[in-house]
Amino acid sequence: MTIGTSQPSELARFYSQLLSLPVTADEGPVPGEPDKGGWAQIRPPEQVNAPTLDFEYERCYARPVWPSVSGRQTATQHLDIKVDDLPAAVDWAVACGAVLAEVQPQDDVRVLLDPDGHPFCLFL
Repeated sequence: MTIGTSQPSELARFYSQLLSLPVTADEGPVPGEPDKGGWAQIRPPEQVNAPTLDFEYERCYARPVWPSVSGRQTATQHLDIKVDDLPAAVDWAVACGAVLAEVQPQDDVRVLLDPDGHPFCLFL
């Protein structure tokens, strides 16, 4: 999965810490991009069953609003992450730099926002 962002390196480091997966690529900006441009990736080791996530600089990135609001940028994707202990997983995500979303539509799911505003869900 490729995630568009205004800060690929920073977001790769966030998800690397959150998911305990290594950053396997971190390329700087191409000519014409700002210092925070570029591309990064986290990928699990071969024996680990986990997703590969790419983080690509988006020149016109607009932070999504969740839940959606008419006329505002909506989330184009979100990650669903299964956990064994929801309160502990939420605490870990917040310690990594996530923010708990104000709206929580389900008792066994927690919606959080990553440092660039993408929503993701932790669920049992």
